[in-house]
Amino acid sequence: MATWVTVLLEIVKITVPALIVFFTVQTLLKQYLEKQYQLRLLDRQEGLQKLATPLRLQAYERLAMLCERIDIPNLLNRLRTEEGTAKGLQISLVMAIQQEFEHNVSQQIYVSDQLWKILQVTKSETINLINGISDKVDPKAPAKELAGTIIAYMQQQEKSAVDTARLAVRREAGLLF
Repeated sequence: MATWVTVLLEIVKITVPALIVFFTVQTLLKQYLEKQYQLRLLDRQEGLQKLATPLRLQAYERLAMLCERIDIPNLLNRLRTEEGTAKGLQISLVMAIQQEFEHNVSQQIYVSDQLWKILQVTKSETINLINGISDKVDPKAPAKELAGTIIAYMQQQEKSAVDTARLAVRREAGLLF
């Protein structure tokens, strides 16, 4: 019987330190692997950031261009105001704004929801402004008359919706740096 106890004590003497070493190594290995995983994740995020930054900058550039192209004075310069009627000019202005916006709708995935909402509001306000002024002008009047009325109204305004959108695009783009 004494031999069994001696053998059992010898097994315990060997097993307990082995278990302590095993659990210590397991814990250290687990911590090491977790750190390696975090480093790989960080490297991957940095790689994605390097790819995404140029795309986001390009989106801000396109949205700044959108603001320029839907700005009413710029629209009037691009569209023919010498020919046609006020109603025809109104339709052309609204269609041009819609087309510009639709052309750039994919850029929303690169910008904040807040900026995209500002751009949507800008589009709506610009269209509403054109339609509101058009309602005050005879639809059969020359397009020049509507253009002149719109320009006169714009000159009275301190800041347009497009100016606000331009500023929002610049501010958000500035956050990348």
